[in-house]
This record gives sequence, structure tokens and C-alpha cells, in this order.
Amino acid sequence: MMSNTRPSNTGRAPGAASQDAAPGPRGTAMQYSKIALALLAGILFAGFCALGTWQVKRLFWKLDLIERVEQRVHAPATDAPGPAAWASITPQTDEYRHVRLSGTYLPLFNTLVQATTALGSGYWLVTPMRLADGSTVLVNRGFVPKRESIGAGTPAGIVHVDGLLRISETGGGFLRENNPATQHWYSRDVAAIGASHMLTKVAPYFVDAQAKSETAADAPVGGLTVVSFHNNHLVYALTWFALALMVAGITWWIVREDKRRRARGKNLDHSQESDHAGQD
Repeated sequence: MMSNTRPSNTGRAPGAASQDAAPGPRGTAMQYSKIALALLAGILFAGFCALGTWQVKRLFWKLDLIERVEQRVHAPATDAPGPAAWASITPQTDEYRHVRLSGTYLPLFNTLVQATTALGSGYWLVTPMRLADGSTVLVNRGFVPKRESIGAGTPAGIVHVDGLLRISETGGGFLRENNPATQHWYSRDVAAIGASHMLTKVAPYFVDAQAKSETAADAPVGGLTVVSFHNNHLVYALTWFALALMVAGITWWIVREDKRRRARGKNLDHSQESDHAGQD
């Protein structure tokens, strides 16, 4: 008598049983790829968040700096730091301080420094001032339009100047080096200018004279100091955080699509099994 028993997998598509089997080399490689992508996404997300947080800290630092500088600029003038205080002068604590000083100009050592201002291109006229204690402070008397203005009438006798303390600008300008030998200057490098004129006991800063410090017809135009700071830290912070969100969003999308793909595969397997069961 012939038996009616049939193999349970008769009529299934070739390879269908492998869906439930342990993953082969290809499946293992896919698992490793997913782990690597997850690690990369995590590193990128953490890195972008860290950079964004750093920029937020820089933003608050910059806002605090701007506030402190504004307070210095508009504070009553105090005596310019003397030799005893020179060693402790820093940009963080002294730049743009409102100071006053009195002394005698040394017009023989007038120096022109190339400048671009609201009045156009020209030069800063920098003149050393000899103080009562024998020290020398370079004073940026203001803007002149051409090199011939180096002889602009220098006030004689004791001169009183109010202005902003500025830290020495070393090196030169953009792609241009100062040339002491030819007296071509692209930055107000106090030490270099003093050395080129063999001046001694020179302060490590210079003073930007305020507007209308001199009233002669050919006098330099003072008060052109630009007190401003680039503050793009908020934009940078938002950019980094946006990149972090993009990484998170792409990772979420990839995970969702992978789950959908696996769900579709399982549904297809179930459908095929049902069809084969019906045929049996």
C-alpha cells in the first residue's frame, strides 16, 4: 500500500529554507558594515556636538570681551602705563584702554605706516613722544593721505594727548613685511620702529590719538580707531549643531529603511510558505 506522506518542503522555492539558517559570509559582512556605520555616525555626531558647544563658549567669551572693551573705551582717561607696568601689559587687560599722556614730540623720527581708513588709503603718522621720566611712547597722531605729509606740522613744547592704548602690531601687513632700512611700514611694530630710529626706553604699546587732538590745517586726522571684533561664533555653532542633526537624521532614516526591508522580506517568506502550503 502506497503511503500518502510527502516531504514538508516539497514545492518550496530553491534556497527558501536558507532564510532561517545562520547567516553566511555575506550576512556577516553586512553585520560588520552596520556596526562600522553606527560607530562612524556616533563619532561624527559627538564631534559635531563638541564643536558646536565649543563655539557657544567662544561666543560668550567674545561677548564678554566686547563688553569689557566698550567699558575701557568710554571710561575716563587714566595715565598711560609707565615703565614699571610695561611687563604686565596684555591685550586681554589693556587693549583699547582710554589713556592720557604728556610729553614732547620728536618730529625728527616721524614714521609713516600704510593704512586704509574710512577716509581712504594713506598713512598713519606715528611720532615718538618723550615723557618726563625719560621713556618714549609712540603716538599715532592720525591719518595723512600721502607720504609728503610726513612733515605735517608737529606741535612744539609740552603736548597733552588723550587716546586709546594699542598693543604693538608685529611683523607687517598681509603678504608684506616691514622694511626698516627703507622706512616702509605696513604695521605699527613699536619695537621695530623704535629700533630703526635708535630710540631707547620705548613703551611696548602705542597710543591712537583721539579726534581733534591737533587743530592745524595740515594736521593728521585722529580718532579713526576702529573698535570692532568679528563675532561669527553663533553662526559656526548653529552650523556644527545642524551637521550633528543631519548625521542623526540620516542614521535614523537608514535604520528605518533597514527595518522596513527586513519586514518586507519576512512578509514575502510567509506569503511563499502559505502558497506552498496551499499547493500541498
